[in-house]
Amino acid sequence: MTKPIALVTGVGPGTGAAIARRFSAGGYRVAMLARSAERLAALEAEIEGTQAFVCDVSNEVEVEAAIEAVRAKLGVPTVLIHNAVGGAFGNFLDIDPAVLNRNFQVNTMGLLYLARRLAPDMVSAGKGAIVVTGNTSAQRGKANFAGFAPSKAAQRILAEAIAREVGPKGVHVAYVVIDAVIDLAWTRKMRPDAPDEFFIKPAAIADEIWHVTHQDRSAWSFNVEIRPFGETW
Repeated sequence: MTKPIALVTGVGPGTGAAIARRFSAGGYRVAMLARSAERLAALEAEIEGTQAFVCDVSNEVEVEAAIEAVRAKLGVPTVLIHNAVGGAFGNFLDIDPAVLNRNFQVNTMGLLYLARRLAPDMVSAGKGAIVVTGNTSAQRGKANFAGFAPSKAAQRILAEAIAREVGPKGVHVAYVVIDAVIDLAWTRKMRPDAPDEFFIKPAAIADEIWHVTHQDRSAWSFNVEIRPFGETW
């Protein structure tokens, strides 16, 4: 039997790689999209059942080319996980407006480009899943997040609009809010005194995304929140 295809954007050494590993272990062929060819090549060599495709998801032409390449080499994706993220700190007076625009292109427009090209095949098949990784900036606008939060809020609303359109046609869309600091080498350096349980594990995020993607259609989730047990919320 031909293995199903999952397409994952923003594949780096943390969450993206963990998602690729989880879906590969679950029997999928995984198309990994990111801007860094070198990083993708290393992950492709490490994770069985994956294939790398260099792509900037903020560029509609590159998205189209990458999806055509995925279809030609692997097949038609039945799962899309939009994990690519553009982020920045700064209040509305200090940020470069171009930074917010860039983040909007990655976070929101990237989702639009990907969904417009992948959802129709899922609808035709009567099944499929689109999962977006988000965070609490999608739900609130803190003062120092003016260059980021608006783009994530727009992303969540776009995902909801897509969900309401394609859900009744058999395609599950979900937005996973990650309310935590992800356990990465650079976040450990930023918080060297933080206990281990302060961080959320990329593999644990991937496990939840796997679960959401494979929910029974009688009990689909859209808004999903995950956080460490000690997180203040």
